[in-house]
Formats: sequence, structure tokens, C-alpha cells
Amino acid sequence: MHVAVRQGMALEGLHMRVLVVDESRGRARVLRDALAQAGYEVVVSRAAPLALAGVVARVRPDVIVIDTESPSRDTLEHLAVMGRDLPRPIVMFADDAAPETLRNVMRAGVAAYVVDGLDPARVKSIIEVACARFEEYQGLRNELAAAKSKLAERKVVERAKGLLMKARGVDEGEAYEMLRKLAMDRGKPLAEVAQQVVDLGSLLG
Repeated sequence: MHVAVRQGMALEGLHMRVLVVDESRGRARVLRDALAQAGYEVVVSRAAPLALAGVVARVRPDVIVIDTESPSRDTLEHLAVMGRDLPRPIVMFADDAAPETLRNVMRAGVAAYVVDGLDPARVKSIIEVACARFEEYQGLRNELAAAKSKLAERKVVERAKGLLMKARGVDEGEAYEMLRKLAMDRGKPLAEVAQQVVDLGSLLG
């Protein structure tokens, strides 16, 4: 999966491209100027947030900044979907401080939600915090995915061993050695060979 933020780049002050999605042109101008002064490359889009995935795929920004009065439910749903397919740190400046909105924004994967006004002097630090939070979340997400993958592989190996034990009349250790040798002979991962054994066992009933 492509991760937009290069490791540690926000904290190192390296060149970053920021996509600004504005629903308030006056405030977005202030935001755009503050980002440019902080050294960011600014790309502005006035497309509706619902079309954001297409813009992100085309522009490939490092960070997304959305300026809105209040994020709609459809907007947050689209951000959540985009977070799975095109993950990026998202910063949202808004006027809605309702507790339910805050919960929904966090569920949608927004890294920073700012409701206390747009202070140009704080923009750079907000971006940096959002990027650091995003990197930490992506790291935890990758660790969880790796753990789930390993668990699934162990389950497949255990099932394949059970099939071999029953079909060949061998014990667990011998069944494992058979799988390991087969994997080495074919130059394939153990889990892949185990899955082939399971698939074959299913075909043979």
C-alpha cells in the first residue's frame, strides 16, 4: 500500500505538497498563503470533497487540508474510503465543534481537526503534528495487518498438517517436515504450499 508521507519528512522540514480543498475562498486564501510561507508546495482544488479521491489520485499530495464550515456525513464517508485506498494525512479547519462531529471526524481518519480559528502562525505546527500522528497510525495499522497475516498463515499450516497426518498416517512433526520439504523443493513459501495442500484436500473431499 502506498503511504503518502515519506518517513519523518514533516519533522525534517523537507519539501511537501499540500492539497487545499476549500469551501470558503476567503479563508482558504489565508490558509494557502500561510502554507506557502511555511515552505510547502500548495495545490488548490475547489472540487467537492466527494470528488476528492479523483483529485488525490491525480495530484498525489503528501497532505490534504480541507477548509469547511461543517463536514457532511457524505464527506466523512468518502474520506474514510479514501483513507483505505489512498491514505494521506488529513487536516480539517472547520467551525463545527459539536461532540458528535468530532467523533465522526476522528472515525473518518482525519489527523487534525481545528475549530478554534485559522491562525497562520500555527499552520506549520498543525501540519507537522498531523503527519506525525498519521505515520504512527499507519505503523500500527501495518503491524496489525502483519499480525493478522501471520495468524492466517499459521491456521493454514495447521490445517494442512492435519490433512497430511490423516492421509499419510504420520505424526505432527513428520507432517510439518513434509510441508517444509515440499516448500523448499518448489521454492515457495510454506504458507503457500500449505494452502495448495488444503485446496487439494478440499477437491478430493
